[in-house]
Amino acid sequence: MPLLFRPIFTRAFLFLYLLGITSSIITVPPYKDAHIYSNAPLELFLDVYIICALLCLVPKTLSLMGHKVPLRAAAKAVVYAIAYPLYIIDTFCLVKFGSTINPSMLLLVGETNGNEASEFLSSYITPDIIISDVGWILLIAIAHIICAVTWKRLFRTLRLPQLPPPPHSTTGRMIWHAAGSLPVAAMLLWSAASSYDNKMLYRQIMSRETIGEVEHDLAVKPRTEMYQPAMRLLFSIYSNRLIAKQLIRLTETSRHITVDSCDIRSRNIVLIIGESFNKRHAQLYGYDKNNMPNQMRMLKSRRLTRLDDVVSPWNLTSFVFKHLMTTYCVGDKGDWCDYPLFCQIFRKAGYQVNFLTNQFLPQAKEQVYDFSGGFFINDPETSAAQFDVRNDRLHIFDEGLLHDFDHLFPDSVRAHAQKPQLTIFHLMGQHVNYRIRCPKSKKKWKGGDYPDDLDLPAKKLEVLADYDNAVWYNDSIVNQIVRRFKDDDAIIIYFADHGEEVFDKGARHFFGRMHNADITRRLADEEFRIPMWIYCTRKYAAAHPDIVKAVQGARRQPFMTDAMSHLLMGLAGIHCHYYNPRYDLLSPDYDSSRKRILKNTADYDSL
Repeated sequence: MPLLFRPIFTRAFLFLYLLGITSSIITVPPYKDAHIYSNAPLELFLDVYIICALLCLVPKTLSLMGHKVPLRAAAKAVVYAIAYPLYIIDTFCLVKFGSTINPSMLLLVGETNGNEASEFLSSYITPDIIISDVGWILLIAIAHIICAVTWKRLFRTLRLPQLPPPPHSTTGRMIWHAAGSLPVAAMLLWSAASSYDNKMLYRQIMSRETIGEVEHDLAVKPRTEMYQPAMRLLFSIYSNRLIAKQLIRLTETSRHITVDSCDIRSRNIVLIIGESFNKRHAQLYGYDKNNMPNQMRMLKSRRLTRLDDVVSPWNLTSFVFKHLMTTYCVGDKGDWCDYPLFCQIFRKAGYQVNFLTNQFLPQAKEQVYDFSGGFFINDPETSAAQFDVRNDRLHIFDEGLLHDFDHLFPDSVRAHAQKPQLTIFHLMGQHVNYRIRCPKSKKKWKGGDYPDDLDLPAKKLEVLADYDNAVWYNDSIVNQIVRRFKDDDAIIIYFADHGEEVFDKGARHFFGRMHNADITRRLADEEFRIPMWIYCTRKYAAAHPDIVKAVQGARRQPFMTDAMSHLLMGLAGIHCHYYNPRYDLLSPDYDSSRKRILKNTADYDSL
């Protein structure tokens, strides 16, 4: 048999290729436009060929202490012992949890104890697994076993044509091998050429130094296609190693937090973090749609102060949260994980810290960007260090957080609260997909409600309407949060984590965010410029006229939300060496000339 043919004419090649192509088909996400990775057949040919070629290089037997050990058979057994369980587990995860193997899933497994594992097995390993997509993998495994037992008999029964034997002469034998290997060589070159870019992209993310860099690579196009379970498993292991490094640094920093004193200037501080809010689509800033009636009413009451010049340091939620949740600011030495968590500082200062999120909770089907943004919030040790109370489930709509709050803090509990409170709401807001960010019963606009001069096709007008409906719904949620504190001595801050493209004139075809684009003035205005306001209840305004005056005086001051922790510490009256009044928007020592660097590359004010 020609040399290059040998790896192909093996059971290993047949069944490993069948496994891989089946997995590529059944793990296609159940989305409207989702499809199998286009280069899967060729890249899989290359991957399986390399594995089988290596197996062919293993000697058939090995003499050991006078006995012949079937070395190649043992090597194949090891490959099968890894491959089949991996494909079964990967498909099982998709069937039961809606996602193939990912970093979050691996992290959850690592935190599972023996009792939890036993409960998991009894709950999820059920007979119906056999008739799910897992059954296809099991069927291939059974066919492989049957074929292994009857392989030689099958060949004799089918009487498959044999390749002609090589000539006896050396020259003729060389020509015979070369000619016979030519088709396989051509196939290998084709598959290698077509797979090169994907392999290099995968190598790139597997060489990154932080999980944030990995996430950024996966957010831009072209991105690697992890089309096989082995790639997903190795990526998950590597991602968990990266977060472990940062958690060690963060935990070490947090262990040495000290607070000198706290004046408790503000007994109730409420922080509402929105999502993907294009400032141009905010009625509060002049948008012509009545999509923020409640916040407009608060503005007219003069207790809400709209801040006009606020930007986010990043257009990725996870990056924003790493800046937000620590005292790190862009331009400081070191990295974000070298700085303490500001919620832990508040707890050290005597505050009770409450965190209600509709995004960052650990779950098996968590996406990479949520994993990257929430790992240091959900890690058991850092979570316990930061929060006294937090919710434990995600909701389809943000109104679920209101129910969580009412359950966790009934009026009887709030009325007898002894400690000052810092309460953080992290909303889903206007996160893509906009269509599902507002209940159908509460939608206000349709595509036909927009003027023809927008020059957008009908489908994009519907997307535009969905976005405005999401803003409208978000306004109702924010209003309900404010109402829950209206009788308290409370100051409430709202800001969005970042902006969003919504068919701007400079990118009329596009919505979402351009993660791999150079930051231009237009992109900075759409994706980094954000709405932000500060609201004072009647009690708070009466008790803190000095803070109200400072808030009103900050209306036109330039601000970047990486410094939010310093603004909050100033409001609380926390005295510690982590607090820098130069970063505190309401401090008389605030540095309004500080450069606002976006994505560590572009100076917003220079743009």
